[in-house]
Amino acid sequence: MRDDVGYQRYGNPRNASTSDAFPGDVARNDTTTSVTPFPSTQDVFLAADVGGTHARIGLIAFQPSRGVPTTLAYRVYKCADFASFDAIVHAFCEEFSVKPQRLALACAGFLHEGEVINNNLRWPIIPAALEKTLALSEVKVLNDFEALAYGTAYLDHAGAITLHDPRRNKSAEEGPVVVVGPGTGLGVAVRLPGTPPQVLATEAGHIQLAARVGREQAVLSELVAPDTHIPYDSVLSGPGLLRLYQAVCHLDGVPAELHEPAAITTAACEDTNAQAVETLQLFCGWLGSFAGDLAMLYGATGGIYVAGGFLSRMTDFMARSSFVSRFLDKGVMRPFQQTVPVHVVDHAQLGVVGAASWLMNHAPQTLQD
Repeated sequence: MRDDVGYQRYGNPRNASTSDAFPGDVARNDTTTSVTPFPSTQDVFLAADVGGTHARIGLIAFQPSRGVPTTLAYRVYKCADFASFDAIVHAFCEEFSVKPQRLALACAGFLHEGEVINNNLRWPIIPAALEKTLALSEVKVLNDFEALAYGTAYLDHAGAITLHDPRRNKSAEEGPVVVVGPGTGLGVAVRLPGTPPQVLATEAGHIQLAARVGREQAVLSELVAPDTHIPYDSVLSGPGLLRLYQAVCHLDGVPAELHEPAAITTAACEDTNAQAVETLQLFCGWLGSFAGDLAMLYGATGGIYVAGGFLSRMTDFMARSSFVSRFLDKGVMRPFQQTVPVHVVDHAQLGVVGAASWLMNHAPQTLQD
């Protein structure tokens, strides 16, 4: 699947060799051809989306007369291949022979006392140090899922897969939108309606995991000691999927033969490993319950977008799983849940474009100076 498919409203990448994979997946590659020269350095800036596994960078044209960012160049890099984030930026700028002065950085975690705090990042992210090392005039940081939420405003729904599509009135479509996605961790952000829209970055992935009586609680007992906090991202993430599979194998008294999240997902989708199938069923059930809780919490009449590179490759499994039934199963709140659509999107360039639009909409003066 091409990373630019589904997002063509905001422009196609230039010479973009791309990959977007769940931890352990084989990277996907694609190449497109440049058709126009880059604008002058005064008219371009960098936008990046950095997580625990991949760093995505785009060269963005600043066009005040247009509300949609135009991506001139785009690359995806494996974080493990580089000693620092500035090394990735250097590689990108050298490849395209550009020297932009500004960077909008969407990053997993949150900014605290001048440094991005997140245990999944491979190296420190310190904006002031990046400005100095990269000779940039400005580095602006926002949460990666905050950027994804901004990016959903430009999403072409032809590239989304709908799991739950209720009939709604037009006013409902203008309500809050929640973006949730498992990857190296579990991210959540909320986009509120308005012009420009406002986004709430959250740490909802750390909410206490709610296990149902029966098999779920038995699995939970394998994952954590009694009377101990366990967050949703302990299972709704790449590392979490592996932990979940190992717990199921231990309960069944069989060796854990699969050692990568991608292998577990593949075995479950192909129905070649019983423990992998149960693991993914548990994963989808918990994800549906979690998404349903978020819909109620934020009144998400604008919809739920479940984002993640690997999710788009298991949508058939999700559709057959308990995901939707668990999303709807909220007691007296079920009628409300039935009004909330749920879509799966391969986020690809969405975080980069969201970071770019955030900078253009919320810091336009800095870009024109």
